[in-house]
Amino acid sequence: MEDLSQEEWVEQLEKDTNALILDVRTDAEVADGIIPNAIHLDIYKGQEFINALEDLDTSKSYYVYCRSGNRSGQACQIMEEMGFEKAYNLEGGMLDWTGDVVDLES
Repeated sequence: MEDLSQEEWVEQLEKDTNALILDVRTDAEVADGIIPNAIHLDIYKGQEFINALEDLDTSKSYYVYCRSGNRSGQACQIMEEMGFEKAYNLEGGMLDWTGDVVDLES
């Protein structure tokens, strides 16, 4: 797992052809907007979250974020324990995010 600043996270993500973005926030938080192309897996759903991770390809790179960077850091640690080799945590999460956000309602 690696903690990346927003600049590092975006720069690395743009160059990574084998990348997926994971949003580990709650449904209520996601309702306020999500980073484009992100997959939503709520870390608070416990075993359901673990089951969803088990369905993911461990050979891909995962760029993970939450509201502040705390839960996404935990998610990256869980992923590492499950055999994911490339999990990158967005420091500061959505609170510090200045990039694009899309509304899931549209």
